[in-house]
Amino acid sequence: MHKSKLTDKHFKLFKPYGFISQFVINGKQKRNKRLLGELYDFPEGTMAIGRLDENSEGLLLLTTDGQTSTFITSSKIEKEYYVQVDGAITPEAIQVLETGVFITVNSKPYKTKPGKAFILETIPDFPERGKRIRDARHGPTTWISITITEGKFRQVRKMTSSVGFPTLRLVRVRVGTITLGNLKMGNVEALETIQ
Repeated sequence: MHKSKLTDKHFKLFKPYGFISQFVINGKQKRNKRLLGELYDFPEGTMAIGRLDENSEGLLLLTTDGQTSTFITSSKIEKEYYVQVDGAITPEAIQVLETGVFITVNSKPYKTKPGKAFILETIPDFPERGKRIRDARHGPTTWISITITEGKFRQVRKMTSSVGFPTLRLVRVRVGTITLGNLKMGNVEALETIQ
């Protein structure tokens, strides 16, 4: 396990919908993007460990230690997502999600590594999202859990779409042993260590 220096600072954040996992805007991006620095006065040199895209929510780990960031992103650490999908998902689709599904990565076909997937018995109690999700009049939705050890660009969204149940809402709830817990949306909590 990677031990960080005592001066390093680590954080977990409940990233809201509509924010990008960055502190500065690259030249190509629009200027009206919402950045992590709007949520909390992070120490200089803080970086996100991995990313959640603008439309995704949930647990985002941050650190001032580059070695910690490299360790977490390069290791086969589990990342668990609660995903609201369009439709009443089938056991067959869940099985395909677990065994590996073909998606496109960098315009090439790619089969995801085996993971874990199951239907959640109770609907997660997340706060309402900034942008409304369609309601029950448009047909059923299902909340599922997906756990993966890799993190290709928009991987979970591509996986659910590939099995015929597009993602409506995506919330990361766990990275390794660190969970979202009772953290409120938009809030930050300092961590002693990131394992």
